[in-house]
Amino acid sequence: MSQIAYLFPGQGSQAVGMGMALAQRYAVAAETFTEADAILGFPLSQLCFAGPAEVLTATQNAQPAILTASIAALRVLRAERPDLPTPAYVAGHSLGEYSALVAAESLTFADAVRLTRARGELMAMAGERHPGSMAAILRLDDAQVAALCAQAVAESGDVVQVANYNSPGQVVISGGPAGVAAATALAKAAGGRVVPLAVSIAAHSALMAPAVEPFAQRVAATPCAPPRLPIIGNVQAQPLTTVEEIRAELVAQLTASVRWTASIAAMIAGGVTRFVEIGPGAVLTGLVKRIAPTTETANVATPEDVANA
Repeated sequence: MSQIAYLFPGQGSQAVGMGMALAQRYAVAAETFTEADAILGFPLSQLCFAGPAEVLTATQNAQPAILTASIAALRVLRAERPDLPTPAYVAGHSLGEYSALVAAESLTFADAVRLTRARGELMAMAGERHPGSMAAILRLDDAQVAALCAQAVAESGDVVQVANYNSPGQVVISGGPAGVAAATALAKAAGGRVVPLAVSIAAHSALMAPAVEPFAQRVAATPCAPPRLPIIGNVQAQPLTTVEEIRAELVAQLTASVRWTASIAAMIAGGVTRFVEIGPGAVLTGLVKRIAPTTETANVATPEDVANA
């Protein structure tokens, strides 16, 4: 029997105007943005709807903003499409894992807003202490890129590692300026194509270590319940089944690689044939099409999308 999975986007999917059409049409979406505004004590909704883009893109704003837009879309989908089957799995890319945990009822929306705001603030602070960058490496396989990173560390003495195994032929690296420069030079020499990413922090790398302990304290203090839907975690690409596993995942995720290709493969092995990306953008839909071209995909980001999910 064919099964469905819900996917939730991560940082980089933000765009001015996201969620506005849903909020204008559906009360449940408007209420979701209003709830986030009240939790944070400032008008996050207006930042989502009207920008400015550079403020929305700041890590501490983008993280709760994408979460809020994603949960607004999820709530609309659940309200308007009761005919849809319960998803066999949920998963989120990096930050998107928090949206997936809300969908699985492990975290409340309010707690997820607070956690993603804290995560963004701590990651931004770590980035100020240890500036870094990220780059996508195309046309090389996973093992090649990992080996190039190890070589670059040895040559530069700087940090660089795989941040995201996004899809076959698309691997994102992250680290310090010298480490990333050395790795990208090696990647080009090996026939790879390098696309620098417009970020100011080295997410999913050892440079995020200053954020780990204070964030672990926030995670430990946040109520968490066993998931009511199977959720595939980024770090192991396996189901997270206990509160302890979820807490450990959220902390480890700061410095560990996102194993997205393996996560999609795990859901397909579990019988998933249709992936629905819920939230702004279509990044994950594009990755799924590269990982598993024969699967069905859909997006839910606008009112028009709801009928086609």
